[in-house]
Amino acid sequence: MILGIGTDLANIDRIAAVLERHGDRFRSRVFTDTEQAKAEGRPLAVAATYAKRWAAKEACSKALGTGLRMGIAWRDMAVTNLHTGQPVMHLTGWAAERLAQMLPPGHEALVHVTLTDDHPWAQAFVVIEARPLAR
Repeated sequence: MILGIGTDLANIDRIAAVLERHGDRFRSRVFTDTEQAKAEGRPLAVAATYAKRWAAKEACSKALGTGLRMGIAWRDMAVTNLHTGQPVMHLTGWAAERLAQMLPPGHEALVHVTLTDDHPWAQAFVVIEARPLAR
């Protein structure tokens, strides 16, 4: 069953301007070390990589039903990639607590995320699914 759906559209040029203006302060407040390493390792797409992850965090907070309020922190949501390139959303802290509150008994949560960009836009969709535990 679907517990939540969220989407967000981020302007890559806006994220590039914020990176230019606030640099490490912005990176450290919003992105995990792993996310920063991924973005900084893509010299031709640094801003686009950050923008996709920004959009994913916004979309995830919407799927959690809170938006970025009620104690959720940017770094409570993080995107990594499988070796295939597929993005994976990880929840910790308050985001993980909120997910646990949403989850019906006898179910496990799956957080699906997809990312795309086409300059100047980056977009993310997040779907939170509750799947019955195997017996």
